[in-house]
Amino acid sequence: MASRQFDPPSGTRDFLAGVLRTRERVFTQIREVFERYGFEPLQTPAFERLETLTGKYGDEGDKLIFKILRRGEHEATGEADLALRYDMTVPLARVVANYGSQLPTPYKRYAMGPVWRADRPGKGRFREFAQCDVDVVGSASPLADAEVVCALTDALDAVGVRNYQVLVNSRQALSGLLEVYGVPPELGGGVLITLDKLDKLAPERVAAELVEARSLPAHIAEALVNDLTAADAVERMNTTLKDSEAGRAGLEEITGLLELAAGKVGRERIAFTPSLVRGLDYYTGVIFEVTAEGMPGSIASGGRYDGLISALGGPDVPACGGSLGIERIIGLLSDHEGDVHRLDVAATVIAEDTAAELAGFAARLRDAGLSTEIYLAASRKLAKQLKWAADRHARFALIYGASDKEAGVVTVRDMDSGEQAQIPTNELAAHLIRRCAPSR
Repeated sequence: MASRQFDPPSGTRDFLAGVLRTRERVFTQIREVFERYGFEPLQTPAFERLETLTGKYGDEGDKLIFKILRRGEHEATGEADLALRYDMTVPLARVVANYGSQLPTPYKRYAMGPVWRADRPGKGRFREFAQCDVDVVGSASPLADAEVVCALTDALDAVGVRNYQVLVNSRQALSGLLEVYGVPPELGGGVLITLDKLDKLAPERVAAELVEARSLPAHIAEALVNDLTAADAVERMNTTLKDSEAGRAGLEEITGLLELAAGKVGRERIAFTPSLVRGLDYYTGVIFEVTAEGMPGSIASGGRYDGLISALGGPDVPACGGSLGIERIIGLLSDHEGDVHRLDVAATVIAEDTAAELAGFAARLRDAGLSTEIYLAASRKLAKQLKWAADRHARFALIYGASDKEAGVVTVRDMDSGEQAQIPTNELAAHLIRRCAPSR
């Protein structure tokens, strides 16, 4: 069996140049969309205090937090005091609680970077992965929810994801449903965590877990699951919630988001989906997920979380937001194997005594904005160096031998056509800038 000592840790990856360029292109496209919507960038530390993160994601979410053991004199205790961030939302809430008056109201921010979860790796699921978040803090308007959904779907369109669906529900509607079915409030959080598995497990398995792990009577568990997964689930929810104040409020939230976002997203791509739950404890209102053909799970998600910032000791302000799952999005792109980077100029070195002049040529070309590499390997065979230039996808190769030096010219080879021209050294930069301009 081959040694695995050089493999990255399970659930993480190394990104070589082509794939990394694809990722950076996707990040840039998403960032440009977020900026157009008026969201401001925010960067927070990769790790937070453990108490900041725990208790915000539900029992099962808390189990996936990567904890960092105490250091120094406290190391022997085996206790943790820090943790890698689980998402971008709780760190945002901490920032708002900390900086409050220094931030605009409402505060619209975006954040892009890695997060970590001690999860079981699988297709489209990693322990270290990137998220791109947008959030609005300080607005209770349904327009804020719609702005978040539209920004995320615009970003999906910008990077080239087409066949996606936005699923919408409300935690108030779900709370009203539990109330109608007589589920005790102290069991509600756990029940929602189990119902959140409806997109992963068969309905009968979810019903069984509600009975065995959440202590619900079997008839209530079965009725709940049936109502949420039936073909006429929307009609059932509307009927069941007509006498529930929380339920009616939730249905109004859903209707409001659909009306405000459908014109931009497309009415055929956004819909009320009763079986959508989202298991994180901090959601308080409208929730959504985006699914796409060819990728299990969601590629984006979010919702309203009006109580999270006050739970961290900050002001009691409304908030909503959403996140794009970059790893799954890139997996859907036709060119996700990696962008090909085209080098402008490859400078061959066929004689040692020309190295100084070649270095000078390269410096002037780089100063002019052209990507330029000098051959650094040992071989002085021109054929091998031209193969290197082709492998680097160079547009042009420079050939500068003794005869070129004596004549005061550089031979410029078009790597696409194979044509060559001798260019005076003092005209080299202008010539290559002009030749490269159409493709830049």
